[in-house]
Amino acid sequence: MNNLLSERINSMQESATLKMAKISRELRSQGHDVIDLSIGEPDFDTPQHIKDAAKKAIDEGYTHYTPVPGYPELRKAIAAKLKRDNNIDYTFDQIVVSTGAKQSIANVVLSLVNKGEEVLLPAPYWVSYSAIADLAEGKSIEIPTTIDTNFKITAAELEKHITPKTKLIIFSSPCNPTGAVYSFDEMKSLAEMLVRHPNVFVICDEIYEYINYTGQPNVSLASFPEVKNQVITVNGFSKGFAMTGWRVGYIAAPLWIAQACDKMQGQITSGTCSIAQKAAETAVSSDLTPTYNMVKEFRKRRDMVYELLTAIPNLKVNLPEGAFYFFFDVSAYFGKSYNGQTVNNPEDMSAYLLNEAKIGLVNGEAFGDSRCIRLSYAASEEKLREVCKRLKDALAKLS
Repeated sequence: MNNLLSERINSMQESATLKMAKISRELRSQGHDVIDLSIGEPDFDTPQHIKDAAKKAIDEGYTHYTPVPGYPELRKAIAAKLKRDNNIDYTFDQIVVSTGAKQSIANVVLSLVNKGEEVLLPAPYWVSYSAIADLAEGKSIEIPTTIDTNFKITAAELEKHITPKTKLIIFSSPCNPTGAVYSFDEMKSLAEMLVRHPNVFVICDEIYEYINYTGQPNVSLASFPEVKNQVITVNGFSKGFAMTGWRVGYIAAPLWIAQACDKMQGQITSGTCSIAQKAAETAVSSDLTPTYNMVKEFRKRRDMVYELLTAIPNLKVNLPEGAFYFFFDVSAYFGKSYNGQTVNNPEDMSAYLLNEAKIGLVNGEAFGDSRCIRLSYAASEEKLREVCKRLKDALAKLS
């Protein structure tokens, strides 16, 4: 029946992370001992004071439609957070709250990008960036980086790809899938370059803002005044507050872009869940001790997994500075086989590891990289040790 579906949906790729998670669930339901590390979801529960705020919101009658861009109280709390944590001044009407940061990104892309306009994607990038650009009929331009530079792009490299057709750049810091974190000097260099291209806009995805191991505050591109009017900051509550299921994200943007996203969202989903918004208001306004405790645990896991991965022959591994992923190079194993399975690329490798080792990892091609696969360490130490053991054993069989 695909011939009855639109060309738009038939040309769209399924999210690779969600696809691997679905396959892993199906195999587990069939009795297979699959450990799935494909999804980027904290394995911690939402802090109690945030859950209590949601219960209170229900009791106080916050059960009706909300304003399309979000409750003013939440938007004001987000503006206060951006000033406090990111040194950026926004008024509440420059904030649009959406049903997750993914919708926030889609609102911006669909509001800005015309057919044929270029969207620059430093690769590796989050899987949905290119799909959303395609939905807007933009042209995705992948700009590769390598593990040798910790998967970061320089301002000079980025500028080489800017053309008269370039409308938008999308990148994240800390980065999914690589864990790369751009320093103050690196962000400053990007800002100085962007000043020369005033009609190019940037989505700076900061959803992993708090999961940062550098010892320095996360640097927002919009904090550089000379490019603030070119930058759309995207953030949310899923990662830093363990609120993945609540689905609350937001943008902070020039007023005209915020108004466009308000209009776009009004025709698609309208306002985000009232109860989730009241919980988010408490989260963004409260003490961050639960977040910092979670990040300490992630850092311990990162260090442990790094030690285990670097002990596996022929893997090329770097130490991520943020988020909760390893994105390691498995290309030394390409061309090798075991039990009738030949590994020629990351997709083959993820399929081999699922079949042979019963571990769910995401192939790097979904992120715009042809050499790596992604492992999420948002799991217990016991599971992570077992995954690394299975990975080592499965790779040793390839010859």
